[in-house]
Amino acid sequence: MILSETTGSVTTITLNRPEKLNAFSGTMREDLLAALRAADADSACRVVVITGAGRAFCAGGDVEFMSGLQKDGDVERFRKLLDAGRDVVTQIAEMAKPVIASVNGIAAGAGCNLALACDYRIASEAAKFGETFVRIGIHPDWGGTWLLPRLIGTGRALEMMMTGRMVDAAEAFAIGIVERVVAADALMDGTTKLARTIAQGPPLAIAGIKRALSASRTNALRVQVELESEHQLEAFRSHDAAEGMAAFFEKRAAKFEGK
Repeated sequence: MILSETTGSVTTITLNRPEKLNAFSGTMREDLLAALRAADADSACRVVVITGAGRAFCAGGDVEFMSGLQKDGDVERFRKLLDAGRDVVTQIAEMAKPVIASVNGIAAGAGCNLALACDYRIASEAAKFGETFVRIGIHPDWGGTWLLPRLIGTGRALEMMMTGRMVDAAEAFAIGIVERVVAADALMDGTTKLARTIAQGPPLAIAGIKRALSASRTNALRVQVELESEHQLEAFRSHDAAEGMAAFFEKRAAKFEGK
């Protein structure tokens, strides 16, 4: 139910349960985590894209399965689902490679928060986002209460989470959930162009940018400037910096190798 394919330097991970709107079931969470870890360890991969098969990105958890656990009082098994979601979100945050969510349709519940956990979100005009947990009497997970207010502010996050309403692509762009919205038939081309552009950049510097932007959420300015200097010195000593400067003077495209 999880497909992973690397083309060039871009690994595309597809949630592949279209008949159920890619709702998480069985080992999908664990398989997604394994695919992310494999991409992180693959030297051929520089950028990861997560998308969904069919007309949805991900409808969240399989409610029928969760209902069965709830009726049986199987808290331990439900806890394992929570742990798996936590591990996916933290893997995306901690891996050096940028992760792009290509949101082709509904992203609800855990599916919404999976998209939020990615470093960048590009959405189809058909995409919709919803913190729909309250609709079935449960609480947001997959890091949503940390991720969403940092993108749209506490008040808007509270309203989305307490009402469970869906937000369409236009509103998602306006309030900061997504960085770009494109026509449905242009989503894959737009995602691929963006991913390839990033993949052509210097991997060490890009990994540093991801770490620095993450740290900036809590760092004081003085601490952040010191971190920038640390990353800059690492990049300055690299072969990629020598290549980038040589390419600048030779008026050609640089060929970065990540070393």
